[in-house]
Amino acid sequence: MPVAGLLVIDSVTVLTSLSPAIAIRGELTVGNPSQLVLRGSRQTICCDIVVTGSRWSATVPLLNSVWGGPLLPPRSGRYVVIASDATGAPLAIEVDAELPAPQLIEGATRVFFDDLEDGLDVRFAAPLSDRERGPLQQAALEADYRSARLDPINAVFFESFYGQNASCNPRAIDRELARLRPDITRYWSVADASVEVPPGAVALIDGSADWWRIRGSARLLVVNDWLRNRFRKRPFQTVLQTWHGTMLKKLALSRLRLGLRPALATLRERARWDILLAQNPYSTNVFRSAYAFLGPVWQEGYPRDDVLLTGDARAVRRRLGIADEVTVLLYAPTWRDDRPDHVDHLDVSRFAQSLGDGYVTLIRGHSRTLLPGENLRAKNVLDVTGYPDISELFLVADALITDYSSVMFDFTVTGKPLFFFTPDIVHYREKLRGFYFDLSAVAPGPLVSSPDELVALVRDRDAVRARYDDKYRAWQRRFNPRDDGGAAERVVRRLLEEQVIG
Repeated sequence: MPVAGLLVIDSVTVLTSLSPAIAIRGELTVGNPSQLVLRGSRQTICCDIVVTGSRWSATVPLLNSVWGGPLLPPRSGRYVVIASDATGAPLAIEVDAELPAPQLIEGATRVFFDDLEDGLDVRFAAPLSDRERGPLQQAALEADYRSARLDPINAVFFESFYGQNASCNPRAIDRELARLRPDITRYWSVADASVEVPPGAVALIDGSADWWRIRGSARLLVVNDWLRNRFRKRPFQTVLQTWHGTMLKKLALSRLRLGLRPALATLRERARWDILLAQNPYSTNVFRSAYAFLGPVWQEGYPRDDVLLTGDARAVRRRLGIADEVTVLLYAPTWRDDRPDHVDHLDVSRFAQSLGDGYVTLIRGHSRTLLPGENLRAKNVLDVTGYPDISELFLVADALITDYSSVMFDFTVTGKPLFFFTPDIVHYREKLRGFYFDLSAVAPGPLVSSPDELVALVRDRDAVRARYDDKYRAWQRRFNPRDDGGAAERVVRRLLEEQVIG
């Protein structure tokens, strides 16, 4: 699209008041500016342009609500500054100003500016102080953490997907702990201040001095992925590893062509865990072999699936802005080891176009694609990769489309139709990851390799569900035997009864 004019920027100021913002001003030249946008890979921040005589100004708020949540700072990353006129036509941007030095907005974000040949970039990062930011500072903090004699505190340190969000089994356990024992402090490890933590919990920025201190003194750590080499467990600490899904694809020591170094790293990580949480007996057997784990495994069902039986689907629809009469399809593929930044193997834009109006397709990338990926924008498509908790998306979905992701084991708690889009199944099974069992023999829904066939099946999903009823029920008996809405309560009560915390 040709540009509709030129916007000259001659002043950029960072406002650090109670409502932090970036004030951008300039000279009015050619065009009729209307809106300024900071567009990142997973978030867009908008503000209106105000014209006064021959001048224009825009104040970009740095606290925004995403998905109807609380006001939070922007997600870390690079944002391109884009201007447009009242018709939406883009304006060229010319920077004729001395840009501010990198600036810390305490508790919110750290802001950087770049004057590019064709405009302006803004970059946000976690709000670490000068004593916390950088490899030398982190090395010093880690050395202190390892050598310090820290006293235990009756608190829980939660982390989900390396702090990229506050979700999954840890979030469900947090929710139940807050109900049963509101006196126990709940800390959440977060990558930056944009991560929404549960009500009443305390956010800890990964790498901050407080993060290191609490990580070394909390009696209980609840995590759903690796702790990595930065962790040194104290004798008074217990690590509950909830993991993040029942597994079809091979993991850890079971993976194809596993080298010596990854194998040793797997064994070191396993040694940090005291208790493993399993969704079902099948998962217990896999954990025993894949991680050579000999400690206790609690088969209590998955806490993250409680909401599928107790949650409010209408409230989530409102948060997403989806009308009641629209059919919701959730497309949630796993990531590919050889294509970690690629999410849309289906071509969701074309898929949604083939379905037509009356449907909306939610696309949800794997947690490992959150940082490298970019939101998809298309008609009747809503990219929810950055949505805080996928369990809520299961609530609103009328059907799930996946491939080899563990979401297949959670979604069947709902009893709703399930489709598998697997055009690369041979490559994935035989060369990339390998499977623990033959999916095609027991799948609770059809395996499809053609998008057109998938469209036809989705339109006739009630008939598909009836056709797969026996396999669906057998799947539930095998993989969802304790997903009854009470898993989180069982886990928390067990932690309290065994005096792991309390």
